[in-house]
Amino acid sequence: MRGIPLTEDFANGGVSFWYRQIGLPARRPALPGAREYDVAIVGGGYTGLWTAYYLKQTDPGLRIAILEKEFAGFGASGRNGGWLSAEFAGSRRRHAKARGRQAMIDLQRAMFRSVDEVIEVTRAEGIDADVHKSGLIHVATNPAQRRRLRAGVADLRRWGYGADDVRLLDRDEQRERVQVAGALEASYSPHCARIQPAKLAVGLAATVARMGVDVFEDTTVTEILPRRQGLATAVTTRGVVRAEYVIRATEGFTASLAGQHRQWLPMNSSMIVTEPLPAEVWKHIGWHGSELLEDEAHAYVYAQRTADDRIAIGGRGVPYRFGSRVDRRGVTQRETVALLWRMLVRLFPATADVRVQHAWCGVLAVPRDWCSTVHLDHATGLGWAGGYVGSGVTTTNLAGRTLRDLVLRRETPLTELPWVGRQVRQWEPEPLRWAGVRLIYTLFRAADRRENERLATTSAYARLADLISGR
Repeated sequence: MRGIPLTEDFANGGVSFWYRQIGLPARRPALPGAREYDVAIVGGGYTGLWTAYYLKQTDPGLRIAILEKEFAGFGASGRNGGWLSAEFAGSRRRHAKARGRQAMIDLQRAMFRSVDEVIEVTRAEGIDADVHKSGLIHVATNPAQRRRLRAGVADLRRWGYGADDVRLLDRDEQRERVQVAGALEASYSPHCARIQPAKLAVGLAATVARMGVDVFEDTTVTEILPRRQGLATAVTTRGVVRAEYVIRATEGFTASLAGQHRQWLPMNSSMIVTEPLPAEVWKHIGWHGSELLEDEAHAYVYAQRTADDRIAIGGRGVPYRFGSRVDRRGVTQRETVALLWRMLVRLFPATADVRVQHAWCGVLAVPRDWCSTVHLDHATGLGWAGGYVGSGVTTTNLAGRTLRDLVLRRETPLTELPWVGRQVRQWEPEPLRWAGVRLIYTLFRAADRRENERLATTSAYARLADLISGR
């Protein structure tokens, strides 16, 4: 890739760098034929693994199966940016319409606690996932971004965030934490931790298997059917699984199931990771606390300082493929690799000569209203959780505990949260879906260009994109 410094063993796609770092897990056996369970979970990512974990922990006698097309942790769970963040997808006002303002505040508080819950489980189960809780920094690099940043913090105050939950950083503290070129202002929240996502996925899969959950890999589910003769059904290429409840935990791969093509849009996100940075480069960057980092652009980037002193940075490249197609090879387009590298150097000029070692991509799920949801219908025996819009590492844990309570018919504070039972209309058919997403991100990028020209307020292009997207 001309102009981009690459390591001699640079790789693009296949798997994420996170798996390259630890090695791919040995595949578990496929479903051996027709079976019956109490709970069958379709999808072996974080949502499915957390749901199985909490169900089995609460009722060890439950017969639970996870049905995974590839291997547990293959999808977004093993490809994400490693943000264990309390940020929640969707409009707070939209969620509050369901059950009131306090219910949305309760949901945000539940997300705060979920960050610590994940950390506690990793400790209790002996999962070494490079967890380091040091918070999240949002940084503004032009006047329009600074205005949005301040407005965002003020809005969070109105939704129950205290001074200990989020605050603006003065210039000295911002520079002491991390030196971002051109930074005008930054905010900080302690409710975020860095993780190595593949280590968490592999550790969770091993944990639930040890607890007695049947984890079947290389098992493709083609259709999920409601109760007939008392049991719901997951139709697979290896046999039919019938269960009291079938939980759909397929996130960005949901469109591959029969009848689900327009349910959630599979959004593509890409990442690159550098070689380990030498101490001389870190002197110019700081970042000694390893906080998670995000800018305030519309086509934003997100980054972490890894446990072995690399920078992993991601963003939207080609956000959507026509017909909800998913590239399972994980290859990132050369233009996207170049874009992410330029963003890295723009934020941290000292990295200009640092080489890139790996690039990859993955898909996340976007509901039509951009709000996550969790649901269980006792009449049909079908449930689901997802639509995390890139904020799933923590939200999956909350989803797993909520699905546990719903399956066990327990009325708890979790089952009263406003994202439970949320019904969302489907996405438009093609080619409207493809054209709409393409237009949205064209407008976002145009807005970023305008704002980088020192536009003082949010670009009209971005406001139009938000209107079209329905966010």
